[in-house]
This record gives sequence, structure tokens and C-alpha cells, in this order.
Amino acid sequence: MQNTKKVAFLLENEFEDSEMRNPYEEMVKDGHDPVIISLSKEQELTGKQGTVSYKSHLAAKDANPSDYAAIIIPGGNSPSRLMNDPDVQSFVQKADQAGITISAICHGPQVLAAAGVLKGRTVTGYAGIAEQIRQAGGTFVDQEVAVDRNLITSRTPDDEPAFIAETVKRLGVNAW
Repeated sequence: MQNTKKVAFLLENEFEDSEMRNPYEEMVKDGHDPVIISLSKEQELTGKQGTVSYKSHLAAKDANPSDYAAIIIPGGNSPSRLMNDPDVQSFVQKADQAGITISAICHGPQVLAAAGVLKGRTVTGYAGIAEQIRQAGGTFVDQEVAVDRNLITSRTPDDEPAFIAETVKRLGVNAW
């Protein structure tokens, strides 16, 4: 088994349930230490389908990207609640500059766009945010998973197997 690595989940209310639950459970199964980062510490967060809820461990303002081997951003309405927060943007910018793996699914790339890390990058996401990705300087592709350096992106819950597999693969190597 590989070394335990801390994996951050950027999360707010009304996340897409399976896009949080499935990667989270995979990280636990693989022996990693998932840490839920939200706008405030010890906040109760509920999925938009109401099937799962989590409590945040840390507020974004108190999080240090270098503490994590990867960052996962589930979709749903959570990204629209996170994306305009300056602490979330700073966290994502610093993680990207350090080359830390950032995996975003569905509406998750909205956070990447708002943080200004998509210029010249090829990503995917929910089709409805394609224009937002383009306006942020990214190239939108319609495929189940897109990998551009340290960014891993996927479109919908249907893409979760490929999304999770690519993230797990990246955690098995020290650098991209």
C-alpha cells in the first residue's frame, strides 16, 4: 500500500452527492486522509439529493495547499458557492502554482475559472459551463476525463469511474 496522503475536498452545501461520496470513499479505502475544506470550520454540508452530509474540518482561510497531495472539487451547486470566495481562490491558485493535483468534476471547474488558473489549459466539465471555461482562457473539450498537467476534470456523475481512476493514479506518483 502507498503512503497515506492528505486529500482536500473543497465543499459547500448542495454538492452533487455521488461526486463527493464516491471519490471520498475511494480515498478512505485507499488509506488516504480526506480533509473537507469549506467557507467555515465545522459546518454541516448536505448534498443536493439529500443522500449524504459531511462536516467541514477546516475553513479555506486556514488551509495551506502544501499540506495536500491532491484537491478534489465535486460539482452540483457547491462550486457556485465557493468560487467567489477570495480564500478559496487563493488556495486553488497556490495549489496550481505548486503543481498539486486538482481534480474537478461537473461544475467544479467553475472554481478553477474563478481562481484564474485555466488560461491555456484544456479542461472539461458540465456542458453548461463551457463558455465560462472559455472566458477564463481555457479550452473546453467534451470527453469523460481531461488531464492537463496537474488538472484533472470530468463532466458528470457518469464520468466518475474515469475521474476517480485518474485521481488515484496521480496520487500514486510524486509529481506530474
